[in-house]
Amino acid sequence: MKNSLLVLFLVQLSFGFAQEKFKISSTEKFQKEINGEYAAAKTSPLTKGDLASFKTLDFYPINEKYFVVAKFTRTDKEKPFEMKTSTDRKPVYVKYGEVEFTLDGKALKLNVYRNIELSKQKKYKDYLFLPFSDLTSGNESYIGGKYIDLKIPKDNTIAIDFNTSYNPYCAYNHIYSCPKVPLENDLNVEIKAGVKKFHD
Repeated sequence: MKNSLLVLFLVQLSFGFAQEKFKISSTEKFQKEINGEYAAAKTSPLTKGDLASFKTLDFYPINEKYFVVAKFTRTDKEKPFEMKTSTDRKPVYVKYGEVEFTLDGKALKLNVYRNIELSKQKKYKDYLFLPFSDLTSGNESYIGGKYIDLKIPKDNTIAIDFNTSYNPYCAYNHIYSCPKVPLENDLNVEIKAGVKKFHD
């Protein structure tokens, strides 16, 4: 009986991790979708001049190394706060949890946030916001850092694919108001993944 339970546990465990495996097709889909969004006049954040000559965003090569399954810790009793942006706008967020993972032998931790107003919409009720900056920021990637879209996990792990990290809209056009990356989400490593800085 004990052996049967152990086998069942191992099967369930392996199945759970199978749901969080790296899929290059998912990243390729992300790249195709964001390129499509930026190429279409109705959804593009680009200026008219940049849109006229736009062909594709500049991406780092897709790298499985930057897909991590992180430990997720829900942080309770956090107080909502006004997140600083590139303008005077101050959207209200709340720290929802912390993610911990290892990259290049370094133990790293990031905070994930929830937009209070956005979470009231059915479409975004499970949406989490992960802004971060790293040692490529201001060099190969946008100086203001990048964002990753996540969903509230069902357990204590969460898959984070840095290959799907993207620039704030204000990296392309000054008319936008973009949340600034909190200081605690500045990583002391290079994340060579996702969208690079925009080249005119």
